[in-house]
Amino acid sequence: MQRFMITGGYRLAGTVKVSGSKNATLPIMAASLLLDEKCILRGVPRLRDVEVMRDLLVYLGASVIWEKDVMYIDTQGVGYQDVSEELMRRMRASNLVLGPLISRYRFARISYPGGCDIGSRPMNLHLKGMQAMGVGIKEKFGYITAETEKLKGSEIYLDLPSVGATENIMMAAVLAEGKTVIRNAAREPEIVDLQNFLNCIGARVKGAGTDTIKVVGVDGLNGTDYTVIPDRIEAGTHMVAAAITRGDVVVTNVIPEHLEPVINKLREAGVYVEVKDEQVRVSMDKKPKAIDIKTMPYPGFPTDMQPQFMALTTLAEGTSIISETIFENRYKHVMELRRMGADIRLEGHTAVVKGVPGISGTLVEASDLRAGAALVLAAMASENGTVVDKVDHIDRGYERLENKYNALGARIIRVHN
Repeated sequence: MQRFMITGGYRLAGTVKVSGSKNATLPIMAASLLLDEKCILRGVPRLRDVEVMRDLLVYLGASVIWEKDVMYIDTQGVGYQDVSEELMRRMRASNLVLGPLISRYRFARISYPGGCDIGSRPMNLHLKGMQAMGVGIKEKFGYITAETEKLKGSEIYLDLPSVGATENIMMAAVLAEGKTVIRNAAREPEIVDLQNFLNCIGARVKGAGTDTIKVVGVDGLNGTDYTVIPDRIEAGTHMVAAAITRGDVVVTNVIPEHLEPVINKLREAGVYVEVKDEQVRVSMDKKPKAIDIKTMPYPGFPTDMQPQFMALTTLAEGTSIISETIFENRYKHVMELRRMGADIRLEGHTAVVKGVPGISGTLVEASDLRAGAALVLAAMASENGTVVDKVDHIDRGYERLENKYNALGARIIRVHN
């Protein structure tokens, strides 16, 4: 494990560029398994989760060459559909290979995936969708075996707008016979990006971004050259970093429409936010105001930004109410923020955050990806030094975070234990 040693009290200022979206890259990489040709992905972020997905593709027989932010994927050699348990346990999104494999080969065997321990994210919606398309599912000894002779389009209603289930069913339907309709589908921008990639390789998908997605099965697909969208959660994290350090930062390579919930809440907190083309300027010269937040599926406020905003509200004037409706275990950062002097009281799935004059640095631990980001933000705003342990979690979703913040004036040193 590695750790950050952070000296607080430095104001961030300058320009920072957002990397490609992790949550768009991973399903698109999985979708490359639908092909029997080469494809090129651009804007691929250097992240641990992306490395795991690369290793998974290679394990299945693909050739993957990764140069800077460009990835060359050749899936012509893929033939093995029994996925390594070790790779599956390293990342939650590894379950996204199920849809493409069952679509292309009519067979797949995977173990239950791992990832951040932030709450229950069961596979039942994924499997229910596959079964509706004629896939036989067997679950035994922690493994899922999916097999069918003929994949047929179907009408599928998701009990919850699950992002992963929506993506997996979309990919499974690409080479199915007939039309598949997914109702109560998740609407995240990353699903729109997956649709755009699928259509570039010859699929017939429409409706992503709404609650109804329609996929008409095709007989064959072709390679493509595709650029993934910017990471809206990384962009939002940088915006909060500017606000919590009372800085002045221009965040570039963003799609402002994807950031509307974040922008609105920052403005509500008294932060100056200027939107221009593909960049956002964030500046702050005073304490933030208290705000209320309730996480919701897109286009509501993203659960992946809840910990970062909690860090901001610890220093706000007044009392903020934060309600987490997506993941039941997404408050593990609360205890760590309390160790820094934050006044936070938990009442079930609601956090009551009373702003304090200042917080102090201490030894804290990143329990998951976004909790780790929140602790980095809090540490940069603290009155002295902070050690953030287990930053390997942070590396799963942020590309060179300490380098980006140091370039803006932060004082962060990575230490290898």
